[in-house]
Amino acid sequence: MLLAELVETSAAVAAIRSRLEKRALLAVALRAASPDEVEVVASYLSGRARQRRTGVGWRSLSDLPAPAETASLTPAAVDAALEEVAALAGAGSQAARADAVARLFAAATAEEQRFLRALIFGELRQGALDSLLLDAIAAAADVPLAAVRRAAMFSALSGPIAAAALTGGAEALAAFRLEVGRPVRPMLAASAPDVPAALAKLGGPVAADGKIDGIRVQVHRAGDDVAVFTRSLDDITDRVPELVELVAGLETDAVVLDGEAIALDAAGRPRPFQETGSRAMSRDGAALRDQVPLTAYFFDVLHLDGADLIDAPAADRFAALSRVVPPASIVPRRVTADPAEVQDFFRQMLERGHEGVVVKDLDAPYDAGRRGSAWVKVKPRHTLDLVVLAVEWGSGRRQGWLSNIHLGARDGDGFAMLGKTFKGMTDEMLAWQTERFLQLETGRHGHVVTLRPEQVVEVAFDGIQRSPRYPGGLALRFARVLRYRDDKTAAEADTIDTVRALA
Repeated sequence: MLLAELVETSAAVAAIRSRLEKRALLAVALRAASPDEVEVVASYLSGRARQRRTGVGWRSLSDLPAPAETASLTPAAVDAALEEVAALAGAGSQAARADAVARLFAAATAEEQRFLRALIFGELRQGALDSLLLDAIAAAADVPLAAVRRAAMFSALSGPIAAAALTGGAEALAAFRLEVGRPVRPMLAASAPDVPAALAKLGGPVAADGKIDGIRVQVHRAGDDVAVFTRSLDDITDRVPELVELVAGLETDAVVLDGEAIALDAAGRPRPFQETGSRAMSRDGAALRDQVPLTAYFFDVLHLDGADLIDAPAADRFAALSRVVPPASIVPRRVTADPAEVQDFFRQMLERGHEGVVVKDLDAPYDAGRRGSAWVKVKPRHTLDLVVLAVEWGSGRRQGWLSNIHLGARDGDGFAMLGKTFKGMTDEMLAWQTERFLQLETGRHGHVVTLRPEQVVEVAFDGIQRSPRYPGGLALRFARVLRYRDDKTAAEADTIDTVRALA
């Protein structure tokens, strides 16, 4: 298969709106791939390279070599070139990376150059989200969609799922299961405006967990080996030694734990989220341990000493958690059928400085990688995690800083703008976002700087109103910035459907 064929498929998928037609086009491309290249083909069809980081910056692709006249590149050749680029490090790596990138793009046609640039930077807006690709994999391999989705729970990337389905069918997909040491896609929570609304979604006795405003962590232990992963499945083991020591000291041989890590002050209240984020996400995190220690609060266990618990009811998983993790390291929790008790617990969590509660169905399995109705989070204020689409140069006291940000919610494969805000920004935040957004710049129109849609920001707002100014028909009232979410990707931002439900 030539890369040009994928470029044509990508353009065709982007040009149509029908989900069924998109799925059919993707399935045809998957079936056309050879067994040794289907993993790469699937990754590219989902809009991402297999390499999480290549070290290639936006500015380095602003001046490309002349394109090739005829198509010759294959997906496998591109993948090998990007793997070479990603592996470069040390003295002379910058020049070597530039040379390798120039060779790759010189072999690409003009259409392929545009495709590759978008692929490297995660900007391939073709309407082929991961869930749609999973549907196409099932269609291409003629296997049950449930089998594909089940396998995807245990794989961070869809490429290996496609390779298994198309070469080994349902039997190969069944081989995907929880493996200690390999991260599982995290289960996510839906939202409710208040405790009664959350309880109405579940019914019966529930577990109400304190919603801790920290960094989501998944900790795996196999014998003496401990690994810590984030919600985006990045390995941060060497940055959080206190979590490694805690889990290494548990009386178990093998365990997979889900929880939060947070920096607390001397009184046990949360320190600013930026301090937690810098500890857990910075490469220098371990060196800051004495200054900003992290506390772990685990709320689930997916595996314990040879037994996979992912399909077990939550009540059984919580019981297993209490057997292996000391009470001080388990999230504050109330199990009750009394709405008044849940409401009182919600109030207590807020008084302790935490975000609220997550109400959980005691009969539900761990639904990895999905935002179902078995977990429902309740926070006291209206907040959304949105994506910054553009930003405006400030005036007056904010002259020289990028200030007013344009806010977007996920809408299919794109984003729906919901308004602008400069409220809530400190001088430190303005300085940080000016540097950050210039790195994401894709163009300028007067005083507006357009951005790659990557940076997630949490905003609070007083309400939602109808607005003919924006394609989504909605706008936030009195939006204000709470914090930037470096622990979330744009794919995890809130959707326009969530905004409509809140409205």
